[in-house]
Amino acid sequence: MTQKSFSTYDLSSPMVSYPPPTDQPLTARRPASVTSRSTTTRRHRTTRSHTGGASFRPQNEFPNFAQTGDVEIIINADGQEKRYTLHRLILAQCSGFFEASTSEDWSRAQAQGVAATPAFASTSGLTKIGEDDEYGRDPRTPALPLVPPPDRHRWRYELDWGNKDDEVPMLVQKPPTSTLFGGDQTYRAPAVPAKPPPPPSNSFFRSFTAMHSAAHIPHQAPDSDLIRDYDNLFRIFYNYPPSLDPLNIAESYIQCKSLLALADMYDALEVVGPRIDHHLLQFQSRLWKQIAKYPPSYLKLGYLARSKVIFAEALIHVVGQWPSGASQLRHHVPDSVLDLIEDKAEELAERKLITEGKLFRLTLTTPRGERVTPANSYADWLALSLFRQWLVENTSPPPPLPPKTTTPGSTTTQPSPRGTAATANFSDRALQQQQQQPRPPISSGHLYRLLFAAGPAYLPHEDLKRFYKQAKSFPSFSSSSSSTTAAVSSEPTTTSTTAAGARAAKEELRRFERRVDEVKVLARETVRPLMRSWLELDLGGREAGSCVGGGGGGAGGAAGGGGGAGGGGGGSGGLAYLTCTRVEEGDFPWD
Repeated sequence: MTQKSFSTYDLSSPMVSYPPPTDQPLTARRPASVTSRSTTTRRHRTTRSHTGGASFRPQNEFPNFAQTGDVEIIINADGQEKRYTLHRLILAQCSGFFEASTSEDWSRAQAQGVAATPAFASTSGLTKIGEDDEYGRDPRTPALPLVPPPDRHRWRYELDWGNKDDEVPMLVQKPPTSTLFGGDQTYRAPAVPAKPPPPPSNSFFRSFTAMHSAAHIPHQAPDSDLIRDYDNLFRIFYNYPPSLDPLNIAESYIQCKSLLALADMYDALEVVGPRIDHHLLQFQSRLWKQIAKYPPSYLKLGYLARSKVIFAEALIHVVGQWPSGASQLRHHVPDSVLDLIEDKAEELAERKLITEGKLFRLTLTTPRGERVTPANSYADWLALSLFRQWLVENTSPPPPLPPKTTTPGSTTTQPSPRGTAATANFSDRALQQQQQQPRPPISSGHLYRLLFAAGPAYLPHEDLKRFYKQAKSFPSFSSSSSSTTAAVSSEPTTTSTTAAGARAAKEELRRFERRVDEVKVLARETVRPLMRSWLELDLGGREAGSCVGGGGGGAGGAAGGGGGAGGGGGGSGGLAYLTCTRVEEGDFPWD
């Protein structure tokens, strides 16, 4: 800048950065909290602590909805206390018990009793001390009395264990208790003069004493399980997954059973049942095996859970074994379930009778289309008779033993020195008679699976060979044999004729076995409808006959031989009853 330009400025005037001198004293700046709201110097509030202030918000989530909950539930069991602050609307929608006990008619008497108490006699309340609240009220004016909204904490329930040991603990509605912050309908507003804090509540000492005494009392599993069941019940009400065992199906069954019993007591099966169904179906094959082991138990569980899959699976097992499981179901399930079981069992018995009639009417035909008879084909008739005899021995009970006959005028003789030997001989004869008695018939499930398996599952090759050899010794069989066999047998005995006779006998045996196999094929097609299994349980293809164990008793045959022709089914395991019962959509008793 040049000297000329610099001289144009007035150096005697004060600089802009210095304030002009004044004789007025400076005034102190007011706090930000009391400054006028029209000033533009500071438009935001200073940071304040929210601890205990008006903007403090307590927990408002499951299981304690302190801000919006209006139902307080206290569960005391096994020295533990569990508190819930829930919503009446959700509880009433999920449980008929809470819907009835929180209704206006139910609560009218309690509300009238509360209004008669001096709960709201005092209109004075505590005055809030501090800055302006969030609604902008003047802090110098006293706040309204701390009377909570009338729709907060209107209901309170406690678990009542009753006076007797056999009573079932149940929630009982109690008058709501008063609290200082976030009170309820029976809140008492304190007087204006400050009072010392109240002494600790007696409940603290009771819980503290119970906690120490519980260390000397053996752990009671039902009480601790009851806390778990109530927690799972309320978790399901709020659409939270229940805490059930995801690995051990036996333990999971026990937990689901107790939870369903609790839900049944509070009329909440419609809400809890689908959760139980979803949890158990995750076990898949392990669940089907457990149902096969304990069908009556899972039938009751499936009915309570309204599970169509579990109920139908257990019902098929129960109907197949009926009436063996009747004692476990009577007086434990509704009559509608028992009527359904009996109807299905009668339907299954009728189907078995029809199938047995068809099996006894099976027949073979000659090349000319005639039914086989002893006159036109004696060997084929023997094959058919052998099958029928085997079927009779395995579908009917054994005949009763003949009564003991005594010789008239016989007297009891004195024991002789040879009495020991006589007793031994009598024991041997009794053992022989017992061995000669036919075996009891096999179960219907094993029988029909043997028939469906066909092949060597019953009447195997050795039994057929033994029976055919005994049948050939009868004159009627020799007279009906072929002319070639008769000519070979009439020639002088030589090596060639003996070989030819052996070949002819083998050919006749093979033909006899083929005819028996034809009867087995007819029987297989006859019992096929009964082999349809509607179970979710995978039998692993064992319906083909390998699942059945133990064949039927020996079939002496029509010729009266002593050889047994009883079949022996291979393999072990399988089901001893039929599983062809079909459960239709309209069969479920809760629909």
